[in-house]
Amino acid sequence: MYTLPLNQTLPNWYLDPIFGESVPEPQDFLGQPLLILIFSLGCPGCLGRAIPFANRVAYEKGDRLRVLGIHTNFEGVDFSEDQFQKAKEEFYIRFPFYKDQNFNTTFLDYMAGGTPHWILVDEEGKVVYSIFGSDPNNALLRLDLRMEELLQGRGIETKN
Repeated sequence: MYTLPLNQTLPNWYLDPIFGESVPEPQDFLGQPLLILIFSLGCPGCLGRAIPFANRVAYEKGDRLRVLGIHTNFEGVDFSEDQFQKAKEEFYIRFPFYKDQNFNTTFLDYMAGGTPHWILVDEEGKVVYSIFGSDPNNALLRLDLRMEELLQGRGIETKN
């Protein structure tokens, strides 16, 4: 499986706003680690495990690590702003998220393995980890360990 090269600067993303807000650029996140969740509202693993995990990260680590969602749809089905708003409320989404341009531009550029796909970026904007999946005993466990290593390795105090 292909993946983004590690220890390289995160490539630009190509995102559209959902709720009329401006779309940040990757360089807007320099200075603090960033967790990117590439997800789809049509993905059961995203709704049942990935979004709740990202919410937990935003809640527990939000002062030390930022979370950004990229809604992609490589199947080409569009979602309305009302559907996004309903999902935001229903799943208590606590992190900003944006639409992938042309349904899957960033998904393809970031070599995502499907949805959900996670990319962990250090405070210098370099990719330190990229993994597909939402299995709590595999992808999410590995991701959680990598986040803690990143936060502890940079001298950022962690909570127990």
